[in-house]
Amino acid sequence: MRILALLSLALLATPAAAQDRPDPQRLKAAVEKLVSFGTRHTLSDPDHPMRGIGAARRWFGAELTKIGAACGGCIETSEIAREFKGPRAPNGVRIVDVLGIQRGSEPGRVVIVMGHIDSRVTDVMNATADAPGANDDASGVALVLESARLLSKQKFKATIVYAALSGEEQGLYGGQLLAETAKERGWTVSAVLNNDIVGNTIGQDGRRVADRVRVFSEGARDSESVAEGKARRADGGEDDGPSRALAKAIRGVAAADPQGLKVLMVRRPDRFGRGGDHSPFLTLGYPAVRFSVGVENYDAQHQDLRTDGGKVYGDTVDRMDFPYLAKVTALNVATLRRLASAPAAPEPVILSGALATDTTVKWPAVAGAAKYRVYWRAADSDAWTNHVDVAGDKTETVLGGIIVDDSFVGVAAVAADGAESLVSFGARPVRER
Repeated sequence: MRILALLSLALLATPAAAQDRPDPQRLKAAVEKLVSFGTRHTLSDPDHPMRGIGAARRWFGAELTKIGAACGGCIETSEIAREFKGPRAPNGVRIVDVLGIQRGSEPGRVVIVMGHIDSRVTDVMNATADAPGANDDASGVALVLESARLLSKQKFKATIVYAALSGEEQGLYGGQLLAETAKERGWTVSAVLNNDIVGNTIGQDGRRVADRVRVFSEGARDSESVAEGKARRADGGEDDGPSRALAKAIRGVAAADPQGLKVLMVRRPDRFGRGGDHSPFLTLGYPAVRFSVGVENYDAQHQDLRTDGGKVYGDTVDRMDFPYLAKVTALNVATLRRLASAPAAPEPVILSGALATDTTVKWPAVAGAAKYRVYWRAADSDAWTNHVDVAGDKTETVLGGIIVDDSFVGVAAVAADGAESLVSFGARPVRER
């Protein structure tokens, strides 16, 4: 048995400090280019060569194609599209998501990094006014491009999908389109990293928060049935669903990078009363989280460009902090690097040991696992504190002296190079629930 501090757990990931760092100037140039399209409103002209969402999408696709060409065609650029109609698109609108696909040696398993390319002003139906959308969400789209530039230099087990989504402001349509496409194509989705408003450090009240990023994750799963939710509560797994496991992994990756940000792991699917493009992935049961800045400035979100009573409104480039955005990008890159290098998470993990002083742990074999890491912690803790490694040809172990009533248990698959999957939470067999 070994005792692990959280920092030691984090060191299982490759530190971003040991890799090429994101470039703040590249990020700034990408945001400025996206702002230059005037508006990127989902209902704006999709065919205009220089203004509107169509021009912005074409530019993003061309940038992905350039990155792919530089790595010998390792990234394939494509589009997915579908008509949507709703309160904010009453006449219907063709939603187009632009994707860059970097295929891994396990092409059916994917990790996704995404931001939304559309923007808006105060009136959500105003498709003609200038809507720069620098932070919301050119920052996330720039992060996706910079992630592609850095990660295209390596080969991975999992396929990485780089995505610029449309229609977020009109109803999360782009997220729904990509989530449903993942299901239709039969992808095994290991992680979804949604980056939305990730580039400012000065908040509404003037405070500066430059040392942390918020990562939002669901506890009770949106995709679970009533019976499944009851079983999770009975097993004590409310804080250990796949999305929460992803958030904990990101927190660990952040702790491994001395140049990086701290993670405020918010135990909520999104900001209070709000949602984002990762929400449709949660509905379908995929592990998904949202990155957002440590402090928001609401005068710079969804606002007409104006000065009123001496107060300046508008989502413009000058309100952003690009060294900070580079750090958020580095955290995304390090997380993607770890999860795309790792095997899939072993699921399900089955526990037994009621009325015993030992706990038996079983899990299915995972392709590419050199070993398995069996974690446990006291039932009053949220972070894994202990582990034992089990050889890759084994799928069962007994934790001697660990009483299941007082402990939580989980299992991760570990590649030969040390890259580790998400931790799957241990529970009772289905027949016992």
